[in-house]
Formats: sequence, C-alpha cells, structure tokens
Amino acid sequence: MKIRIQGNSVRYRLTRSEVASLKKEGYYKEQTAFNGKDFTYAVAAKENITGLQAEFQGDTITLCLPKNESIKWPDNERVGYENKMILNDGQVLSLLLEKDFVCLDERVEDQSDNYPNPAATTKK
Repeated sequence: MKIRIQGNSVRYRLTRSEVASLKKEGYYKEQTAFNGKDFTYAVAAKENITGLQAEFQGDTITLCLPKNESIKWPDNERVGYENKMILNDGQVLSLLLEKDFVCLDERVEDQSDNYPNPAATTKK
C-alpha cells in the first residue's frame, strides 16, 4: 500500500492482494518505523457509512470504505473511491482510495502484484 499526503489531501493505492485482504479481513495496515514510534496507515471496511471517510487516532491514519463496497471492489473494474470530507472546523479533506496499476515506465520496485495498467493496451 502506498500513501501520498499533500496539504489536506490523502491518497492510498492498494495492490491486488491488499484489496483482497480488505475484502476478506475487513482491514489492512502498514507501518513505517521511526526512532521509538511507528507511523501506521490503514484501510478499513466500515458499516453504516455511505462514502469514503478518514480517521486519525493513535498515530494511525485510517481510510474507511463502506463495507459493501469493500466486498465488491476486488471483483469489479472500479478504479477507486473519492470523497471530500468536511472536518469539524469546516476545512475540507480530500480522500482518494485507488487500485495500484503497473507503471508505464520502467521501475525498480516489484510491481508483480499491481493491477494491469489499462493504458498499456496497444491500439490497432
């Protein structure tokens, strides 16, 4: 799972196995270690919500996806989910949760678990 944060914008990208784990377990997380403390980012399937939401508790950012969507997502063509969440102070937090596609240019990182990139198809 990859995370990108810029200002009031949070984006996660998940591989095939991570999306499958979200469906099966209802939760997926990763951690980055710092001296004495871990930063955790997670995605959770949640009942009784209608759109993508975010929580920040205990040094963990969690994107919450409606449970019914988390069950369907691995088996459909939907790329992702987005929402503009209004915070208690009136600010807007932009959220984006996407399937991670194979990059079109050469990368050193292992992309074997990424989704095939639809832009990679050759036009005839």
